[in-house]
Amino acid sequence: MPTGLLRTFLLLVCLIGSARAELDPAVVDGLGASDFQRRIVAIEALALAGEEGAAVVAAIEAGEFGAYAGRAVVVRGGAVLDLASGEVLDIAPADVALLRLNNRLRRALATAKSGIALEAGSDAERLAAARTLLGDASEALLPLFERVLESEEVGAIRELVLQSAARVELGAPDPERRLQAVKRLGASADPAVIAMLRPFVSRDATGQWIEPDPTVRGTAEASIGAVERRVAFARQAATVFSGLSLGSILLLAALGLAITFGVMGVINMAHGELLMVGAYATFVVQGLFRMHLPGWFDWYVVAAIPVAFLAAAAVGMLMERSVLRFLYGRPLESLLATWGLSLVLIQTARVTFGPQNLELANPSWMSGSVELLPGLALPWNRIVILGFAVFVLALIWLTMQKTRLGLFVRAVTQNRPMAGCVGVPTARVDTLAFAIGAGVAGLGGLALSQIANVGPAMGQGYIVDSFMVVVLGGVGQLAGAVWAAFGLGVVAKFLEGWAGAVIAKILVLVFIIAFIQKRPQGLFALKGRTAD
Repeated sequence: MPTGLLRTFLLLVCLIGSARAELDPAVVDGLGASDFQRRIVAIEALALAGEEGAAVVAAIEAGEFGAYAGRAVVVRGGAVLDLASGEVLDIAPADVALLRLNNRLRRALATAKSGIALEAGSDAERLAAARTLLGDASEALLPLFERVLESEEVGAIRELVLQSAARVELGAPDPERRLQAVKRLGASADPAVIAMLRPFVSRDATGQWIEPDPTVRGTAEASIGAVERRVAFARQAATVFSGLSLGSILLLAALGLAITFGVMGVINMAHGELLMVGAYATFVVQGLFRMHLPGWFDWYVVAAIPVAFLAAAAVGMLMERSVLRFLYGRPLESLLATWGLSLVLIQTARVTFGPQNLELANPSWMSGSVELLPGLALPWNRIVILGFAVFVLALIWLTMQKTRLGLFVRAVTQNRPMAGCVGVPTARVDTLAFAIGAGVAGLGGLALSQIANVGPAMGQGYIVDSFMVVVLGGVGQLAGAVWAAFGLGVVAKFLEGWAGAVIAKILVLVFIIAFIQKRPQGLFALKGRTAD
């Protein structure tokens, strides 16, 4: 016998011997049976056999499994081995009726592979396997489900396995088994469980209870109430997180505007385009990493932070020195001038990068989500952006409160003439404050690039919201900007769930108008002798 064939033969003998030691004899008999339904059941039962079941599944998929005279056999390397005994049979491979797969057999194999992966795969593989078994659960898999529930620590997998086991038990003729299944499902937080339990508290067309046992009905009703409370909590928590996520974007967009508007009183209609500059700077950094540092691609976002800040700050400084410095104290002219600058920046972006939207890739550490509860999955990119917004806010606060530049900015904000009289270089402070505000807007564009497409008009959708945050929070007040941004984000998300996105926008705008009528200085009044 050639060496390669001998090695294959010995490997096959070991494989079959291992399978023979672990596989249930009834399963082996079923695999070799001529009855098609028995074969289906036996293949599904391979889900409980672990590695040995996986070896048989692999043989079936490879077209090496068949039957001879009612015996399950494997044909490999020119040899025919009996699955039950591991013996080499003195028959020709051509005499074996190999198993040909059809759709029903493929579904049975999928169930078997999912059951095997549920115990031996990675977290992602086990989660996918649990989802597959949820729709194909049968009573034969109950021992597998019980084993998994004893040791499973991943909440999402445990929830799916729990539902799979309960779905089988809910159809049991024994009321006690149905009762235990209903109790188990009462600990779930998945909305799908409510639909599973609803028939147990419903009547049929003749008015009779579908579930005859009153104890099971009462427990099912209590379980439905418990699940509904958890689902409601998960939805509210998801809405709050979405609001905080939106608030973090509004905060990054409005922080820079709060600085420039507070210091110079300039209504900067080009502020949204400074976000766009930061986003395009991030796109350029992504391209450089993809071309020259592919092994470090996951860190392009970190490298883009200073680039986005400096690019937007440079554009902001150019705007201030070339146009805005001549328009201080003339709000209408500054508004029109910055609107014109916004059109220039948009057209420049179209000419440089094209009119189409660009999509930036999330790094692997910002991809996916963390599932706290069924129905409550928090995306990592949103979590990172929320933390990034807090980080930027802390840096701005330290700059404003603990540095000489911050002292000058606060002095100019509160009383520009007096600050100039005591030696504060107000013109330089204006330029640096505008550069810082523009740079923070660039960081906002970096954050936006991770959750939205980058395009020439991307900043247009945030300029109005940014002004709303600044006006509601109080001109020049960082604390007011924080409260206004997160407050508007959370309120807007709750209103969207109740009245839709358009009506929510209108209601928020009406609220701000009414609030400003009663409190023109915003949430936090500006302190200083000339604040009025």
